[in-house]
Amino acid sequence: MEPTQTKNPITIPIAIVIAGILVAGAIFLKGNSSEDVRTPPAPKVAMPPLPSLDTITLKPIDEKRDHIRGNPNADIVFVEFSDTECPFCKRFHATMQQILAEFGKSGKVAWVYRQFPIVQLHSKAPKESEALECAAELGGNIKFWEYIDRVFEITPSNDGLDPSELPRIASEIGLNEGLFNDCLSSGRTKQLVESDYNDGVAAGAEGTPHSVLVLKSPIGEADTKALLELMEQFRDSRGELPINFSEDGLRFSLTGALPYQILKSTIDILLK
Repeated sequence: MEPTQTKNPITIPIAIVIAGILVAGAIFLKGNSSEDVRTPPAPKVAMPPLPSLDTITLKPIDEKRDHIRGNPNADIVFVEFSDTECPFCKRFHATMQQILAEFGKSGKVAWVYRQFPIVQLHSKAPKESEALECAAELGGNIKFWEYIDRVFEITPSNDGLDPSELPRIASEIGLNEGLFNDCLSSGRTKQLVESDYNDGVAAGAEGTPHSVLVLKSPIGEADTKALLELMEQFRDSRGELPINFSEDGLRFSLTGALPYQILKSTIDILLK
């Protein structure tokens, strides 16, 4: 007979304990693995880009050269680059008239007009810009504004204004039509138009209307944040806002024919 094999009574309990530990460990590891799969870290949401700081190069406002409506020493001066055949400029011109009617009398806000005819879009715009400068040459600042108000009042935009209206408008506002025609035909105001246009390019204008707001004191962090929130609704398809700030905080640009209420809110933020 073969000898009987005896079992160690301790072996079985130890094996059970070890097996339990291994199973528990497996469950623990599996549980952690499942948790990682079910609740991964929240993905980082890409924030829309904020406008970058820029120099916003701009010629200083010159009372002798510039066309100014309002107080030249105002707390806020809108320097607008505009094209007389741009339909958005036509709309924005009326908006700025409202702004000056409300804020101009207090001397807090002023408006400077600079030429930015985009010949690629509006072939008649450069000559109309020269006509505006002829009105200023013959009649000063007051006649300039009377002339441009009338141009925007009657033009259908998009090269719709008949060139024969240019001397007619000059006569309507009390300028000598013969002298006006001499000025316009001579082309001597063309250089002024080109100078404004180049200034607009340096200021970042890519289309019209394009406005640079010149401030007396640097804009603060709270006002910057409020303006960004105000402009958020106008973020374009490329994710860009219609506002850009200068590095020194003394200028910021606004792109497009923003509505009256937005401009009013902008001014209220700055003047509060």
